[in-house]
Amino acid sequence: MKPNDPLPEVLRYTAFSRDPEGGNPAGVVLDASGLDDADMLAIAADLGYSESAFLTPPPEGIEGLGDRAFGIRYFSPKAEVPFCGHATVAAALALAERTGPGELVFATPAGTVPVEVAEEGGALRATLTSVAPHIEEISASDVGEALAALGWPEADLDPLFPPRIAFAGARHLVLAAATRERLADLAYDFARLETLMHRLDLTTVQLVWRESADVFHVRDPFPVGGVVEDPATGAAAAAFGAYLREFGLVPEQSVLTLHQGEDMGRPGELTVTLRAGDRRVRVSGAGTRIGQDASGRSRA
Repeated sequence: MKPNDPLPEVLRYTAFSRDPEGGNPAGVVLDASGLDDADMLAIAADLGYSESAFLTPPPEGIEGLGDRAFGIRYFSPKAEVPFCGHATVAAALALAERTGPGELVFATPAGTVPVEVAEEGGALRATLTSVAPHIEEISASDVGEALAALGWPEADLDPLFPPRIAFAGARHLVLAAATRERLADLAYDFARLETLMHRLDLTTVQLVWRESADVFHVRDPFPVGGVVEDPATGAAAAAFGAYLREFGLVPEQSVLTLHQGEDMGRPGELTVTLRAGDRRVRVSGAGTRIGQDASGRSRA
């Protein structure tokens, strides 16, 4: 962006909650075609949200829906990330408010992600379909380092949930707490966990506790993005759905509810849907716009 170019409009939405004070806020720039990487990073850093989404015209070759196909990139305050679920939901809701509900498709750095926006009970709800997921082993020494950074004794892990790295657009280390109290007590060594995550190319650590057969509580430390904790993490939810299916912890066809953000005062709800015969994972949530100031620019 040239020095005298006008700033693009930066919208602010929260995803996975209908309450502006809940869920996970994201910046959304619907026309980022005039921005370079430094511009996008500066906007994301100024907003201070865990991620912001920047839309551009779709690349050639994308299987699209005409003017409902877009390129999209995601920036945290510190770096670009390959995929972000909550910012995808936020961007889809922003577009749907302007062009109506229906199908959208986003060309992300991780692959093509379709999104369906529907009106339910007078509000919009977005469902993204992940890229093909996979699960990776992690060494015992790396698990030990993660636990040391978190300050979690190994005995506080749920033995039914083996530590693994799960991917559905971005890489997340899945660690399951044996109790809700363990999950709630999060005070970790920021620098130590960040160092490990950079070495393993992790986007977040997905900390989980199982309340019932299809209800989970989750938290996501995100030091590599420059924030202590992500309030509602769609990419990690998709990866976790694939993880649960991989280990037979839920039926192949399931609808799961993930509660996130309660422990940091921003409660949100993510719906994870697994379909028999389809490796991809669907993540759904509501959202709402966060207000503006009188100039039309988003309030910080």
